[in-house]
Amino acid sequence: MKLIKIYIESFKGLSTESWMLAVVMLINRSGSMVLPFLGVYMTDHLGFSLRNAGLVLSFFGIGSVVGSWLGGMITDKIGEFKVQSVSLLLSVPLFCMIPLFKTEIGLAFIIFLQSTVSEAFRPANSVAITKYAKKGNITRSFSLNRMAVNLGFSIGPALGGILSAISYNFLFFSNAFAALCAGITYIWFFRNRKHRNEENLVTDENQTSISPYRDLKFLLFAGLCLIFSICFFQILNTLTIFYKQEAHLSQQTIGYILGYSGLIIVILEMLFVQIAERRFKLRFTLFIGTFLCGVSFAMLGFDHGLLFLFVSMTILCIGEIWTLPFMATITALRSGSNNKGAYMGLLGIGFSLAFIITPSLGTFIAQKFGFSVLWIGTGILLTLAAIGFYLIIPSMLGEKEDESDF
Repeated sequence: MKLIKIYIESFKGLSTESWMLAVVMLINRSGSMVLPFLGVYMTDHLGFSLRNAGLVLSFFGIGSVVGSWLGGMITDKIGEFKVQSVSLLLSVPLFCMIPLFKTEIGLAFIIFLQSTVSEAFRPANSVAITKYAKKGNITRSFSLNRMAVNLGFSIGPALGGILSAISYNFLFFSNAFAALCAGITYIWFFRNRKHRNEENLVTDENQTSISPYRDLKFLLFAGLCLIFSICFFQILNTLTIFYKQEAHLSQQTIGYILGYSGLIIVILEMLFVQIAERRFKLRFTLFIGTFLCGVSFAMLGFDHGLLFLFVSMTILCIGEIWTLPFMATITALRSGSNNKGAYMGLLGIGFSLAFIITPSLGTFIAQKFGFSVLWIGTGILLTLAAIGFYLIIPSMLGEKEDESDF
């Protein structure tokens, strides 16, 4: 009963705007069928080699870097409403054009263009969350948004696995339709909406008005986020290839596992975030979340039975809950009132760089040394990143340590 009470309380106090941002994200992510199956699409349907598929996927990361930088910079100048609106609506024709490109070069070009436009949405959306969240609810607002992402992600890949078995073109057209619906919904609700203009609680000395690219502590934090992202976002490419080639799972089963991960996060995220906010320091939350992700990946180096894969995914989901939303919170608390877009953009660049590095690095290690080496190495690297988070976060936010805190 106590856990149920905490779970219900986690939703209280969230603004109407936070709920609507989550609805828009849910609509958009319900069509997220392309990226998880893009590697399978290239290797299975187009006949690309594993190495070439990884290189093409890296262009998604390059576009994401450009989009995150551009989106953050423009958001601080023209506002998050215009950036999000344009990003959603321009994504529609770009998704529809992807099936027209059949060669490595052509597909790399259209994926780069599409990811640049789509990823400009990310920093603008993060800024919108901070501006519309009520005081003291910023992490839960980010979590609500992520809950919508993962609810959509539980629907998209599961449906994508079914549709791709019929025709891969359905993946791209469904993604385009979802982006169109999300864009229309967002513009309709937020076109005349005013910000709440409430800054979240953080001491003045821990806010900064300098560029994030000159904030050494934040650059170190962003570097650790990059390491985490390189490891974690294998869930979108290397992991699905592992499921297909090593575990010999069907596309439908892969979709079900990915859908299961989204469903687990939808059910547990708000509860686990509420528990972490009440009982843990931010440094410990990031530490334990990152460490659990490392354990999850390392497990894959020892077994890949179906039940074992589901257990590993469950642990990965719990680690993700205690890592990703709190990264955004720390970034918002570190930034000043006039440069949130730039800070969120730099955080997004770290995630985007992972899309460049992860596919080619992951497939290279898997092909040369085997998937077992890849997964155990990933576990070790995430453990080191967890220790780094624990050491750097107190100096960024001025947290006071005492004997009762983790």
